[in-house]
Amino acid sequence: MLVVAFSLGLAGSLHAQKQNSGFATPKDMFEIGLQGGHFFISGDVNQKPGYAAGLHIRKSLDYVFSIRLDGMYAKASGEEGAVEATNYREFETTMMTGTAFGVISANSLRWNQSVRKVNLYAMIGAGGSYYKTMRREDPNRPFSDPGYEFAPHFGGGVGVDFRISPRFNVGLEHQTMVLFSSKADLVDGFNLQRGGSSERSLFRDVMHFTGIKLNFNIGSTGSRSEPLYWVNPLESVMNDLSQMKEQQTLALEDNDNDGVIDAIDQEPNTPPDVPVDTKGRTLDSDRDGVPDYKDREPYFPPRPGERVNEEGVVVNPINPQGGVSEDRVREIIAEELQNYQLRDQSGAAGGPVTEWFLPMIHFGTDSHAIKYSDYGTLASIGRMMKGNPNIRLVVTGFADATSTEEHNNSLSYKRANAVIEHLVNNQGIGRGRFVLQWKGETELLVPSGSSYMNRRVEFRVAQPDDVEMDPPAGAGKAGGEGY
Repeated sequence: MLVVAFSLGLAGSLHAQKQNSGFATPKDMFEIGLQGGHFFISGDVNQKPGYAAGLHIRKSLDYVFSIRLDGMYAKASGEEGAVEATNYREFETTMMTGTAFGVISANSLRWNQSVRKVNLYAMIGAGGSYYKTMRREDPNRPFSDPGYEFAPHFGGGVGVDFRISPRFNVGLEHQTMVLFSSKADLVDGFNLQRGGSSERSLFRDVMHFTGIKLNFNIGSTGSRSEPLYWVNPLESVMNDLSQMKEQQTLALEDNDNDGVIDAIDQEPNTPPDVPVDTKGRTLDSDRDGVPDYKDREPYFPPRPGERVNEEGVVVNPINPQGGVSEDRVREIIAEELQNYQLRDQSGAAGGPVTEWFLPMIHFGTDSHAIKYSDYGTLASIGRMMKGNPNIRLVVTGFADATSTEEHNNSLSYKRANAVIEHLVNNQGIGRGRFVLQWKGETELLVPSGSSYMNRRVEFRVAQPDDVEMDPPAGAGKAGGEGY
């Protein structure tokens, strides 16, 4: 009884928590079961083998608690004593019962499986019995036949079910029932004196049923789960976590390898090695409709009324006064000078190409990991080096002034080395075309030592006297570590 009371309390608590949390349980099937087995009465007469058969319907309220309605037909008999000793007793009892049980499943106390193979349960309930007890004290005389009577009863039981399939399970169960009436001790027909006492026994006769069950789950498998007492309460949570992991994996993919993950990539199918912005869009610096990688004039926007061809070159230069304006002449000269510098391979030896403007990239605090937002910039540098195969670049790393000098020297070296390894591995530029240098915290761009502008790598075209610096103490050798 204590176990049943504890189980009822636990079920009520879990049911209340479910309601308060707003967690919606899935729709589930209901169970129809057939049972049959041995029925006997524990009373004043030695019992003989009896039998019972029944039908039940069970529906879960949540993962722990369910309601079950039982109907049963049973016959029991008993016999003892001898006529000669005048202590002969014999009875036959026929019963039809109906009981409503509250059932507690122990499955929800274990969450290690999605669907359980074994279901332990206990139940308690009440109902009514329609019964008739015939008795006699002489085997040569007929049984008395008092007719059928009705009495309420209290019942309880325990059982175990074994899952065979989502639709079918078998079980073993034991039930007991006790009547509440003035004839509660006459279910076996006798209320005897014991031990020579003149008082009658007040002990109630107890009905017992031990049987085997065949249970069938009824409902659509497409829209309903198995009865919830077979299901792990955390299954829906685990399914959600699994979906989140899959979504996270998909969100971090970068199918076009442009350095921008697909989750924020607005152009997820850009061609290989094409410079893109932080949203994965192909760069069009002069906004003339021709992407930079196809544009021969990527930084010269057309003026109002001018058109460009598929190479980004203006095909109808506008000059209201006729001829070529002074400003346009300057633009043309600037274009030619730039093209000349790009073509001038001698620039790598200290010519005008050394004056090129090259970008810088920045790093997080105490980090040498390259940001995705800088992949496009590094791709542009890679394209420039591929188009000018004789150029060598000096790659210089810097740090802010928020740590020790030794640590900052090592960090500035690692930043420069990370950039070089990225250009070698991702852009296919030979390692020999880079000169690695590091400056630590010695050349701050911003007086505030912690500014992100100081955590940078700069590029410039190498001159003949530029040589690579040895790694600082504790930093290892270039190319010796990843990032």
